[in-house]
Amino acid sequence: MKKQSDHTTASYMKALNPELIAEVSKLAAADKKEGVLDHLHKLHPADAAVLLSHLSPAEAKKALHWLPPERGGEVLAELDDHFRARLLEGDDSDRISALLEDLDSDDVADVLADLPEKTAQQVLPKLEDAQEVVQLLGYGEETAGGIMAAEYFAVLRSWSVQQVIEEMRRRVHELPDLLEVFITDETGRLEGTASLKSLLLSAPDALIGDVMRLEVVSVPTHEDQEAVARIMERYDLLVLPVVDGQGHLMGQITIDDVVDVIREEAEEDIQRMGGLSGDEQPTDSVWQMVKSRLPWLLGGLGGAGLAALVVGSFDEALQQAVILAGFIPIIMATAGNVGIQSSAVAVQGLASGDILGGDIRRRLGKEMTVAMINGIAAAAVIALVILALSSVASIHEPARLALTAGLALVTVILMAAVIGATVPLILHRLGIDPALATGPFITTSNDILGVLIFFQLATVLYLPR
Repeated sequence: MKKQSDHTTASYMKALNPELIAEVSKLAAADKKEGVLDHLHKLHPADAAVLLSHLSPAEAKKALHWLPPERGGEVLAELDDHFRARLLEGDDSDRISALLEDLDSDDVADVLADLPEKTAQQVLPKLEDAQEVVQLLGYGEETAGGIMAAEYFAVLRSWSVQQVIEEMRRRVHELPDLLEVFITDETGRLEGTASLKSLLLSAPDALIGDVMRLEVVSVPTHEDQEAVARIMERYDLLVLPVVDGQGHLMGQITIDDVVDVIREEAEEDIQRMGGLSGDEQPTDSVWQMVKSRLPWLLGGLGGAGLAALVVGSFDEALQQAVILAGFIPIIMATAGNVGIQSSAVAVQGLASGDILGGDIRRRLGKEMTVAMINGIAAAAVIALVILALSSVASIHEPARLALTAGLALVTVILMAAVIGATVPLILHRLGIDPALATGPFITTSNDILGVLIFFQLATVLYLPR
């Protein structure tokens, strides 16, 4: 086991070696097929996919075409969606179907979902498990049905343990992810499960119905993939059965599928918090990246323009006390930071299931308490700084300025915390991804409101009347 682990680690590190990537790129550009294949065959399919993703699309497409169909299919399944679609663009249906023939049905469905509909319709009839793939394509891409595999091992409760083991041996090659035995009735309704360990420890003539577990954790086909990931994490499951509305077994989700979901959802949330569409990949083309980023950039530009208008509306106040301009970046940065802190915790809690959509009142109370403490501390610091500077620089009414700045900070921090904590929860209840509430949205709204609050307080408390 140690030897295999070392080999896998070495394969991964080799795939990320810039010298190897440059060498394969050079060989592909020179049409040195044997040299490219020699390198790719030494790598695990997942690592070969990493290597291909660092080549130009033309070089990667050429290398993928050179691979034997079975090996090429394994590598294809490991590529990200956008890059995979680019590599298959223009390929005929015979070539694509040959690549997909030995893949699990869920991987085949993932590939076909990224292809033009006309191409997918040409490939489907040529696949051996076309019926299962069509069924998977009918589910939402981010649902339990969309990520499950249609291949599973199920038997009737009247079977003996010996019968189950013999059938398992017979079908082992067509069921690579054989981790759990499902027990159904004659109509296919899920009744229980049995682990491989329980089969080994049971008498051969015992009925599988007598050794199965009745407490089965399952999910319906329409369940969101994030909920699936939470369920498997909470109950430490390696396999999760998927059922329809009547409890009939439809497929299974394995832990490797859930790891992919967790990574994809985390990447999507991080991107949306940073002002991206949520599905950008490093292998995307320049135009795809522009389409992903430009709308958010223009939205942020519009928000900044509104903040500038707010500042401009207080030009008279700035003329009376130019020193107020120095507090604008302080107020804006503080409001943005507090809002992102609060919203990030809310989004993380919603994603993990630790925070529920109905927790607005409890979250609001906790965030306001924290914001009040932090606001008082920040206000004390800024007030002390103003008073200290007044001893070496000419500052009009330093005590009143310290009071104004301090009170503005407390108010702005409270406001930003409330917005950051509640907006994600509200969006979640409306069925909108709460990650959209972070990043540019929170920063821009808090900038505008923060500057408005600061100048209103300055007009009342500091400027001469």
